[in-house]
Amino acid sequence: MKNRKARTQTKIRDFFGGAAFLAPSFLGVFLFFILPFGVVVYYSLINNPIQHEFVFIDNFKALLKNSAFKIAAKNTATFSAVAVPLAVILSLCLALMLECRIPLKSQFRTFFLSPMMVPVASVVLIWQVVFNYNGTFNEFLAIFGVDKIDWLKSEYCHFVIILLFLWKNLGYNMILFMAALNNIPKELMEVADAEGASPAYKFFSLKLRYLSPTILFVTILSLISSFKVFREVYLLTGDYPYEGLYMLQHFMNNTFRSLDYQKLSSAAVLMAIVMVIIIAILFVMEGRFGKDVEG
Repeated sequence: MKNRKARTQTKIRDFFGGAAFLAPSFLGVFLFFILPFGVVVYYSLINNPIQHEFVFIDNFKALLKNSAFKIAAKNTATFSAVAVPLAVILSLCLALMLECRIPLKSQFRTFFLSPMMVPVASVVLIWQVVFNYNGTFNEFLAIFGVDKIDWLKSEYCHFVIILLFLWKNLGYNMILFMAALNNIPKELMEVADAEGASPAYKFFSLKLRYLSPTILFVTILSLISSFKVFREVYLLTGDYPYEGLYMLQHFMNNTFRSLDYQKLSSAAVLMAIVMVIIIAILFVMEGRFGKDVEG
């Protein structure tokens, strides 16, 4: 009986000790994330900040009819649908390439990691020099008789931003995949080699299954980064860029400046819901694909 009481007291003491250590972090998350998001949800359900009359989903209905929001949502979805898979696939390919015995491996690794050390403003300046109407890329194409293109104000604008996104994010994703590849049991690969397994079988049936948690993590990181590409686009083009580069963050930034809190809050809540749904689907897919190698 005394032992049980002592164990109970120890558990209670450990619980309150752990809670005391977690309290500062939880307080910060509550004050700077949970509480502000609760305020955003509240503003999305009322008619205006003065009357505070609940209108429930009326703000969302009005938002879905807004032409600027439709353009921004379409551009953001298109960009993410192209950039995120490319970021995952290309970084995995780079990690697999660097896993092999190739010359200049350290130089390749340094080259792909260097964008992480370059400030965003400097990256944007480089892109302006390269893709300006009178920039380096147009001068290079002129050698082959190709007419000049204003890359940031043409149908090719997404190509410029996707290239910037990949250049900025591939190195970090590649390092994550390289770490995951090193954690694959070497005994398993040796058995596969002894059994005469083909490279395709080893990759799709063995490596890819062990990489599934990392693929999920890299996909989520890339998805979040794709929604933050507004920084680069804003520095390149300003508040009102070419229509093809008008992102959701442009829409929310401009509605904030016009003090349209209801439209801004509704867009933020809708974007959060979509991201939660996408991430939940990714978790379900990863759970089904990699469950037999986890544990």
